[in-house]
Amino acid sequence: MSKQMPPAHPFDDDKLHEECGIFGVIGVTDAANFVALGLHALQHRGQEAGGIVCHHPDHGFNHARRFGYVRDNFTKQSLMETLPGPLSIGHVRYSTAGGKAPVIRDVQPFFGEFAMGGAAIAHNGNITNADALRRELIERGSIFQSNSDSECIIHLMARSLQRTIPDRMEDALRRVEGAFSVVAMTRTKLIGVRDPLGVRPLVLGQLGDGWVLSSETCALDIIGAAFVREIEPGEMVVITDKGVESRRPFKPLSPRFCIFEHVYFSRPDSIIGGRSVYETRRQIGIELAREAPVEADIVCPVPDSGTPAAIGYSHESGIPYAMGIIRNQYMGRTFIEPTEQIRNMGVRLKLNVNRALIKDKRVILVDDSVVRGTTSRKIKEMILDAGAKEVHFRIASPPTAWPCFYGVDTPQREKLLAATMSEDEMRDHLAVDSLKFITLDGLYRAVGEASGRNAKCPQYCDACFSGEYPVAPSDQIEKGFELKAAE
Repeated sequence: MSKQMPPAHPFDDDKLHEECGIFGVIGVTDAANFVALGLHALQHRGQEAGGIVCHHPDHGFNHARRFGYVRDNFTKQSLMETLPGPLSIGHVRYSTAGGKAPVIRDVQPFFGEFAMGGAAIAHNGNITNADALRRELIERGSIFQSNSDSECIIHLMARSLQRTIPDRMEDALRRVEGAFSVVAMTRTKLIGVRDPLGVRPLVLGQLGDGWVLSSETCALDIIGAAFVREIEPGEMVVITDKGVESRRPFKPLSPRFCIFEHVYFSRPDSIIGGRSVYETRRQIGIELAREAPVEADIVCPVPDSGTPAAIGYSHESGIPYAMGIIRNQYMGRTFIEPTEQIRNMGVRLKLNVNRALIKDKRVILVDDSVVRGTTSRKIKEMILDAGAKEVHFRIASPPTAWPCFYGVDTPQREKLLAATMSEDEMRDHLAVDSLKFITLDGLYRAVGEASGRNAKCPQYCDACFSGEYPVAPSDQIEKGFELKAAE
């Protein structure tokens, strides 16, 4: 029996969390070892649980699913020896549609046995019509083993009349709405798919004679794989020992990649669309300094996600950059039971102010986002307690006023600070001297769109900022969620 993971760290609830990282390898000895390394590099995308499925010609399919970090589970030789073979996929997760309480049966990859053989699937994203699909499938006799929306794909594949597993997957995914990047495997094939809008990322790499699929390029680096290209929106690749076959199972649409991948989700050492994530975030800071200058003595990042933008802000403004807040790198998610006394310590368990730098200074704090605002208030109090004369917040994304339904852990809309307050009201609520967010046009310029956002056909998915959802969240609408009124 797998031990259930304790609750997430109580001071981590004021950030948006990417839900999943996916990774797959074919054509190498002990592929699961490479998958474990890849998942370790993708740990920032999901820290609740992880799973690996592999196939060996003599031993068939094997799998392991565990709560907690990859480093604490999939580095044990006794476990990895049970996962032999040249073909493997893996997944790290936070919970979305599967609910918040961690349950081992919700941990991917999911496995199914079909008439033509077994198949496993791991999914990053969110299926926005999962409730409707689930009801339909249950009425037709499907028996679900998990609460995850991703399991719908396996059941749709099982009911397909197509003759091969890749064909059944195409058939299933045409029924699915929302955002999905998928890695899947049969006994002899590694499969990767992105939804027609390409909301979530997926890249292809090469490792000797083998091939790799990954959510991000940084996970290719850890195993020494060469980056080949991004899987294109609406593309399916089927990889065997004969090479890579590309298919186009969906009607072409204008891509809408998640712009928040540039702001926060992806690791800064990854490459997206040929651009360094680090350099994009530095450019966000430059745009922010141009849009929202303020007189101050030092620019401090809220570590670690605010660091590149703070460097850019400092460079453009000419105000010195300083490590005014130090992050405890060894702070675990469950360092100590979150008693009331410990909760009152707030973010001090995770962040500490560098008092020698802060005292008597006018401080610009650069952070990636403001969600509920609870952490921002605590950080401001720490800065003032350290003797700062003024505190100015500069935020490297527009106000987050709408929930994401495409695979991101977002609070309900009424709990988002920007959904109920103007920028000035948020400034007063946080009790800071000034608060400014980068504009949506400024963010688009920072990611390489020189003319800003195309209002008629936005180049990215920015629904969390604009309220304009490229795929209608039909399950949420059925539950009473109200879309933004047309302007």
